[in-house]
Amino acid sequence: MARPSPSHPKVLPVNDSVPSSSSELSPDLADLAHRHGVATEYWDWQGEHVTVSAEAIRAVLAALDVDASMPETTRAALAEADLREWRRRIPPVRVVTQGVAATVHVHVPHGDAVRVWVETEELGDERVLAQVDRWVDPREVDGRLTGEATFAVPIDLPLGWHTLRVEHDGEVSEGWLVVTPARLELPPAVEAHGAAGLMNQVYSVRSRRSWGVGDLADVAELGAWGARTLDSDFMLINPVHAAEPTPPLEASPYLPTSRRFVNPIYIRVEDVPEFAELPAEDRARVDGFAAQARRLNASDEIDRDTAWELKEQALRILFGRPMSIRRAALFEAYCEREGRGLVDFATWSALVRVYGGADAWPEDVQGPDSPGTIRVREEHADEVSFAMWLQWVLDTQLATAQRELRDAGMSVGVVQDLAVGVHPTGADAWSLASAFARGITVGAPPDPYNQRGQDWSQPPWRPDRLEELGYGPFRDMVRAAMRHSGGLRIDHIIGLFRLWWVPAGKAPLEGTYVRYDHDALIGILMLEAQRAGAVVVGEDLGTVEPWVRDYLAERGVLGTSILWFENSENGMPRAPEAYRRLCLASVTTHDLPPTAGYLTGEHMRIREELDLFTRPVEVERAEDDAAQERMMKALRMRGLVSDLGEDAEVGLEDVVEALHRYVSEAPARLVGIAVPDLVGDRRAMNQPGTHREYPNWCLSLAGPDRSPLMLEDIVSSGLARRLGRAVVRGDHAQRPESTDTESTDAKSTDAKSTTGSTAAADAT
Repeated sequence: MARPSPSHPKVLPVNDSVPSSSSELSPDLADLAHRHGVATEYWDWQGEHVTVSAEAIRAVLAALDVDASMPETTRAALAEADLREWRRRIPPVRVVTQGVAATVHVHVPHGDAVRVWVETEELGDERVLAQVDRWVDPREVDGRLTGEATFAVPIDLPLGWHTLRVEHDGEVSEGWLVVTPARLELPPAVEAHGAAGLMNQVYSVRSRRSWGVGDLADVAELGAWGARTLDSDFMLINPVHAAEPTPPLEASPYLPTSRRFVNPIYIRVEDVPEFAELPAEDRARVDGFAAQARRLNASDEIDRDTAWELKEQALRILFGRPMSIRRAALFEAYCEREGRGLVDFATWSALVRVYGGADAWPEDVQGPDSPGTIRVREEHADEVSFAMWLQWVLDTQLATAQRELRDAGMSVGVVQDLAVGVHPTGADAWSLASAFARGITVGAPPDPYNQRGQDWSQPPWRPDRLEELGYGPFRDMVRAAMRHSGGLRIDHIIGLFRLWWVPAGKAPLEGTYVRYDHDALIGILMLEAQRAGAVVVGEDLGTVEPWVRDYLAERGVLGTSILWFENSENGMPRAPEAYRRLCLASVTTHDLPPTAGYLTGEHMRIREELDLFTRPVEVERAEDDAAQERMMKALRMRGLVSDLGEDAEVGLEDVVEALHRYVSEAPARLVGIAVPDLVGDRRAMNQPGTHREYPNWCLSLAGPDRSPLMLEDIVSSGLARRLGRAVVRGDHAQRPESTDTESTDAKSTDAKSTTGSTAAADAT
């Protein structure tokens, strides 16, 4: 699977409004698209204006259950859109900002009395809302004259998920009133001095105790070493979302079955308390599985299927052992906390074991409440319990990893990564089916790095259904990800503003953008982060509207800056002092080769071999060479590499270190170093725009000779210590800092024209 590859378009306004003229779109169709947040035009990565086809707009509207197939159905859909809000007594959810004046609209028969109040989340206090003197003409709605009354939200309400209630004619209606922070503040230590940390693909970094795949105990061990040896303050890990319960397992961590739950392949078997109490016979069986699994560590590719088959057998033995009274009570408490969501996920896992892939499922198990689903849940209660137990074990091991990193001295600890979407036949898509658009996949239009566009094979959230559900699925997802972490990276955060929808069977170019209520989504994200004490990093590479980065900075959400994509108007690398302050800055990303590989042209070799260029390779190479030479010139000007002349010989490791020192001089509050850079790895972990053509997400950590390396090799590596210490942030507060909203030169990297390899990679 491939995700979007960021690009850097020219400075042009991005306007999703109706175009002034279009031979393809009728005024009614354009108006209907606008009302549902569907873009009728956009500007591509080359700065060209594109009018979306009527066919694409109709397909996207159909996925929102809006019939625009004929002129008469389009007019009928417009009439329905006019009445949608008026048919609601109160909105299902109202998201407001603390300290900012806001109102709520209530619809009742014209002239009728109505009482509105809010019950606060924590204390259960009731606050009556005062009506605002605002006249709105009544409307005829379904044969009844309906009026709209406006009520003021108390400006001093505390943060939280409050209940909004409306009483009319003895009947009470309810909705959510969510009060969110105006700004998410950084932890004091990060605000004052910044933080440096490691960026780790968990599965690829295996220790000698790993079962063929890096696990949560490896995260704790590597992170604690980084804290004590490199003064690291955080460890950003790949998404650890749940995968399929049976092989074949999806390799991409960015195409999970669920974003709320976790992949049990990351469990360290020996750390489950029941392991210590195994009888001799069971212990021997588990040790045998472990021995087989550890042989996989010698391979340079991750064999998830075999590793999980062995680990699952061992975990079933542990699951079969009786728990202590204390452990049983903790498990019960976990299940109660996670509620229906956990039961549905575990039931889906049981269904996969009973019926196989979703394509083979009978009609009576197509939803959590289907008769066949209820039958399977009862008949296979042990399978359901096993899946729930696995999630509890993961929850405890995630908590342990975070605690160990904080105890080792990290100010932030684990930073989890939230993928853009989910597998179309996975647990979330099944249990929350109504919240996802059908006949649509998320993707990206063509850009410099993926000039054919991308289709990520994921169904998008429906913005209308998210609102109807009170944003509960989104809240539960981010709350779970931040429960045992000090931060959360939001992959492709621009997807909370707009997403590129591609109708099924169409090329990525034949899609369009769909808007989301970003104020609500970002506000809820901030509320949950503030409650968890977590930092939020938005991966805002790619085609980003210029105002979005300013908006995120104003709300206290960090952006992402990659050295190779930070360029000034003159094409030279941006000086580190001009980087954004509120960002995670790094030399590379998981969608590019490690730095040593990038410098030696690994990205060019792969793209040429896989025919991913749409321009002559000679042109691509020339631009890449020129970009790297501009970077070398910038390093020389700052005295970070030899200044003996442009022909001076500089060792590869010296250049890698110089690049990291360059980034470390930025005012960025977070600076990351990719674990593969610590050992001189050269192989790309992922090649955007490919699926089976390249072993995406399956390569182990390796040295310069491409031979597998272990976690123990990192710990003993002199290069690792040298590079890690190049980004220590102890005196960072004394360095020059830019403002949160940068100058023209430092702002919005996507607002510059760049070429070839200098275009950002944001893909999965």
